[in-house]
Amino acid sequence: MVIIESYPVAVLLCVITMLCWGSWANTQKLASKKWAFQLFYWDYALGVLLLSLFLAFTMGSSGEEGRSFFNDLGQAEAGSISSALLGGVIFNIANLLIVVAIEIAGMAVAFPVGIGLALVIGVFVNYIANPTGNALILFIGVALVVAAIVINAIAYNRKSKDSNTRITRGLVMAILGGILMSFFYFLVANSMATDFYTPEAGKLTPYTASVIFAVGLVVSNFLWNTIFMYRPITGERATYADYFKKGDSRLHMIGILGGAIWSLGFTLNIIAVGQAGPAISYGLGQGATLVAALWGVFVWKEFRGASRNTNLMLAGMFLFFIAGLGLIIIARTT
Repeated sequence: MVIIESYPVAVLLCVITMLCWGSWANTQKLASKKWAFQLFYWDYALGVLLLSLFLAFTMGSSGEEGRSFFNDLGQAEAGSISSALLGGVIFNIANLLIVVAIEIAGMAVAFPVGIGLALVIGVFVNYIANPTGNALILFIGVALVVAAIVINAIAYNRKSKDSNTRITRGLVMAILGGILMSFFYFLVANSMATDFYTPEAGKLTPYTASVIFAVGLVVSNFLWNTIFMYRPITGERATYADYFKKGDSRLHMIGILGGAIWSLGFTLNIIAVGQAGPAISYGLGQGATLVAALWGVFVWKEFRGASRNTNLMLAGMFLFFIAGLGLIIIARTT
């Protein structure tokens, strides 16, 4: 399988993750103009699985290092498989809550609050499990990200013309999703070998863990997304019949593309764990909050008409995010 051998390359992969995780939700924005996000999400889940399989049969099955996909899957212990599967199940409900928050409050709010919170808690959880890097620098970087999240929430409250009930509901969904999402990565990392060159018996390589994670996501979708379809928190009720009657090939491809974009970022990120460690890889990947906020502010114009003070707060939010992510990168080299 393909293995990276240097920390700078690991950082590059995490930057690609950041771009992927911060950009996939644009496909949701495009599709939501035509049909419910719950229907989009079925295609998204399929895209996650398809891309993970593609990488497993290509990058995960080539070269002489490590174990090939089928060999790795055949020797995996039940505990490792269960951990990666559970990671997919927890991620799925967390991501659905954040998707709802995007529907209610927009990308510029749902991502910085939800994913930013997941970054903060997730870095702590993953560092405790596998302490890699300078803790002081790492957690100062995390603290700057927290400051950015708080500034973003205040800025949204200042500009919003929606009712207080709607504002609160969007933020609550983002917070709940963020808390749950902070634990999925630990479960996937716990299923993987620590040495990708000579993986421990019973543990998974990143490519296999990605596929099993995706299976957990797709299977749990029949529970979580069905609930969101028939008991929607926002928007109209959707049915399985709607998926086949209302969706055309373009809408289905948009959803699959969104899932593939996210899945590419995820697999590259857990490949980077071998050089960067789980806490730093996860923390850098969840810098997607910055990318999503840029999309929301500059492309989707979610802060159009905001006051000068609000725009200054947004600028401060971006600066805090950039500084925090920079410190997270430096933490591994000191």
